[in-house]
Amino acid sequence: MRLFCISDIHGHAKALDRVLAVGRARGCTKVLVAGDLCFPGPEPLLTWKLITASHAHCVQGLADRAVAVLDADRLQASTDHERERIDALRRCRSELGQVILARLERLPKTFRMATEDGGELLLVHGAPEDPTVSMTLDMPDAELAELLGDEPAEVVVCGGSHGPFDRTVGTTRIVNVGSVGEGPEGFAHATVIVTSPAGIEVEQLLIPLGMAVQEPEAG
Repeated sequence: MRLFCISDIHGHAKALDRVLAVGRARGCTKVLVAGDLCFPGPEPLLTWKLITASHAHCVQGLADRAVAVLDADRLQASTDHERERIDALRRCRSELGQVILARLERLPKTFRMATEDGGELLLVHGAPEDPTVSMTLDMPDAELAELLGDEPAEVVVCGGSHGPFDRTVGTTRIVNVGSVGEGPEGFAHATVIVTSPAGIEVEQLLIPLGMAVQEPEAG
């Protein structure tokens, strides 16, 4: 099974479209999205449509929860940056509409799937123990082990920090897939995970944006 794993799109539909094309060109058959789908980027509705068209398995990120439940008219800003965020929240909620906002609010915090080697893969935005806390490369093993909790799965696929890494702590392989919409300027992150009875292989990608992708012909 070839899994295409992404996260932190933040409403950047053009970057997402490019990244999904790379996944198709690499023969990936399942898309996993570790949250932060539509907010606060420029094209939240198109982003949502691309995600749903890909039949992705998604979990809820902090931005998903925020845009689903916060009322921009009840928020007060004390800085220009806060005013910009509130304006983006208002625009995003209006563009998505109540049906999609309700779906974002209902997104699960985690998604688990079996792998061919008899193990389990866990998809989460942040950490298994606390999905609101991101796991980062510079954390010591003891801190990561605490965030993994008691039943993390053999492979944990996560996002949140916008910084990709592939690291093993104890018996758990942590694969942070970075960010589609807020990666390095001009680039997006994605990760291909190939599962088989022999185990898993992980390839982390830095995808240049604005370049055409040669996709396989249908049929």
